[in-house]
Amino acid sequence: MTDSQKWLIVAFLSGSAGLVYLLAPVLMPFSFAAMLAYLGDPLTDKLETYRLSRTNAVLVVFSVMTLVFGLVLLLLIPLLELQVENFLSNLPAYVAGLNEIVIPWLQRRFHLGLRPVNLTQIVGLIKSHWEQAGGIAASLMSSVSHSGGVIAEWLMNLLLIPVVTFYLLRDWDSLVGKAHDLLPRRVAPTVSKLAGEVDTVLGAFVRGQFYVMLALGYIYSVGLWMTGLDLALLIGMLAGLVSFVPYLGSIVGIVTACIAALVQFHQLIDLLPVVIVFVVGQSLEGMLLTPMLVGDKIGLHPVAVMFAVLAGGQLFGFLGILLALPVASVIMVLLRHAHDVYRYSDFYGRE
Repeated sequence: MTDSQKWLIVAFLSGSAGLVYLLAPVLMPFSFAAMLAYLGDPLTDKLETYRLSRTNAVLVVFSVMTLVFGLVLLLLIPLLELQVENFLSNLPAYVAGLNEIVIPWLQRRFHLGLRPVNLTQIVGLIKSHWEQAGGIAASLMSSVSHSGGVIAEWLMNLLLIPVVTFYLLRDWDSLVGKAHDLLPRRVAPTVSKLAGEVDTVLGAFVRGQFYVMLALGYIYSVGLWMTGLDLALLIGMLAGLVSFVPYLGSIVGIVTACIAALVQFHQLIDLLPVVIVFVVGQSLEGMLLTPMLVGDKIGLHPVAVMFAVLAGGQLFGFLGILLALPVASVIMVLLRHAHDVYRYSDFYGRE
């Protein structure tokens, strides 16, 4: 590779990073669509073996994914809304427990100069607005008149996700074939080999991590429900959703669950079942879920995962957080290839 070709590659990568930064809001639905396409691609390939055309296979998979997603929303949204309403109705009691139990205990234990929380006016304001809005759906509808442009853009992005997912599922193989035909014949075998490894790693990450997140959300929600916590579903699903970062889901979940349990039960002993739930969930993730659903194909160290997520968020916002681990997985494949090339080079073997 000549120096001019190397500089061309550097310029291309720099320009791509700049475009991602500038087009982050536009790329968000395409990123979600690509992840959904990765989830549906194995089933689509399987259906093609039963003599279905690619388009018909995609239609079947797309219909199943839409049906499952719709059923999940129909089941979860009313439950989450009910828990939010219960939380708001019990919020004065929670604030009283916080002021009478939690803050005095923290003052005695850690000698902190904390002041009692005065949320009476805020509680009344939240409850009045919630009742006037009539729930989540009415609140969204009422906001359209105040911020129509933002809501319209949000809805357009939401509608764009299934459209892009459908076309990615249907045309992905042809797009890959056309890209392969454009490669210089001298580097085509190497690029094809690396692309295959990247596809394997990304597929393992996207599909495996998605299933791990769902499983942890279910485990945490059921476990907290068994402890009698009012906000079990809300906290459990939150902990499951952020579990793509190692230990972050369990940390967020255990902190919020312990605070909720303390203000609800008013006893420190009631924190023990909550801690047990997250210890069991974290143990199942490390010993069963991640090895079974993700495997060792990604091979990213937890510290590297945390750095990738933080760096992605700092550079590109939420899109960077979303793409941090897939990009880090691709970089890991390229570094592994560079390591093999270096080990077999004359420079490494020369004494």
